[in-house]
Amino acid sequence: MTISQLSRKNIQALTPYQSARRLGGKGDVWLNANEYATSPDLNLQNRTFNRYPEAQPQKLIEHYAAYAGVKAENVLVSRGGDEGIELLIRAFCEPEQDTILYCPPTYGMYAVSAETCGIQSKTVPLTADFQLNLAEIEKNLEGVKVVFVCSPNNPTGNLLKRADLVALLEMTRDRAIVVVDEAYIEFCPQATMANELANYPHLAIIRTLSKAFALAGLRCGFTLANPELINVLQKVIAPYPIPVPVSDLACQALDSNGLAAMHNRAEEVLQYRTWLINELQPLPIVEQIFSSEANYILVKFQNGTNVFNTLWDQGIILRDQNKALGLSNCIRITIGSEQENRRVIEAVRAISAK
Repeated sequence: MTISQLSRKNIQALTPYQSARRLGGKGDVWLNANEYATSPDLNLQNRTFNRYPEAQPQKLIEHYAAYAGVKAENVLVSRGGDEGIELLIRAFCEPEQDTILYCPPTYGMYAVSAETCGIQSKTVPLTADFQLNLAEIEKNLEGVKVVFVCSPNNPTGNLLKRADLVALLEMTRDRAIVVVDEAYIEFCPQATMANELANYPHLAIIRTLSKAFALAGLRCGFTLANPELINVLQKVIAPYPIPVPVSDLACQALDSNGLAAMHNRAEEVLQYRTWLINELQPLPIVEQIFSSEANYILVKFQNGTNVFNTLWDQGIILRDQNKALGLSNCIRITIGSEQENRRVIEAVRAISAK
């Protein structure tokens, strides 16, 4: 018997999440992972490495609670938003009994985390305009313990209608946990569902420092929820999930200077996003640019595979969405630096001119 055959059956069949780094590429323009183009200049202050860190660093919790407009008891910090996703599945779903539900096209980790935990998934595709199909969701709630939705949605970029999110929370009350993934909320802060926590004890919100905070390499995320739900997650999270350097640097990113820098980055991204859309729109090979409230745009080309491969060969690494549900010939483009965005436009113009 091989080592692989000794692994769990569901793991043998598992196709891992195809992250940007796993997909590789040899480029000098990396616009495939929704990262910020440059790194903040932070210096480590806490150098107490001989002791285990706090299970939930209180200073970091308080900083993020103040930023998010919630109480400290509403915050759990984790190793990126991805750990928060997995914790919710592990805490609330019984293997081979319960299911999760998500709405493609959307973030791929919901399905991968569920499969890793031995949990089945149900899917209810988004509508043609990338909104929730509430009627179909309601029909498919039997056996569902956790519903994942993403707003702004990755990879489409659009916000889900707030009224639909509230309707989803109403239909799942006393039945399932609703997880709203707000990884990109800094680019449209008015759309957060955090102010609904008081009304819905089964609401959980996923946040991260990876996007507008420009700290993807730090792997620091948060779950916002009511205290009872947070206490459940505390039972399954690792005993020391947040290293001292992560907590230290994250607190700096959340102080007044760090928040001011984050807001400036977000505003810059919005300006560059508008410029990139305006430059792409007239090109004959561009069929559609979908509305975006995030730090990326989804573009449908006449021949998306050709565009993706041509730019890949030039060292411009984008994210191919051609195989995602309903996204034939679509490419997701992270908003990069001014120079990176110009490289994209020049490359696409060259293809258009042929």
